[in-house]
Amino acid sequence: MKFDAKAMAKAMQRMGMQQQEVDAVEVIVRCEDKDIIIANPQVSKVNMMGQETWQVIGNAVERSRSSEPDIKDEDVQTVAEQAGKSREEAEQAIKAAKGDLAQAILNLSES
Repeated sequence: MKFDAKAMAKAMQRMGMQQQEVDAVEVIVRCEDKDIIIANPQVSKVNMMGQETWQVIGNAVERSRSSEPDIKDEDVQTVAEQAGKSREEAEQAIKAAKGDLAQAILNLSES
């Protein structure tokens, strides 16, 4: 079966649908525990009676998302010094504050 793009476009226009191709390099869908990455996708935005929908075609790759922040050694040192606590306590506080150094210092200062 042969696909006629012009005929399809005319039919969509008669139904009040507008389609626009989007020149995308990558599409990332962020989930709670993973990212879904589609490289070199074909992306279309379809508007039908004011409602926008997106169509993405391509090969997807899933990548898990780490729930722990990337903790730098200098951040641990800063939190430990500011709160007057050990490096181990500072690192745990940074993890508990999800990487927010100010919150980690506040939490340690209150304990």
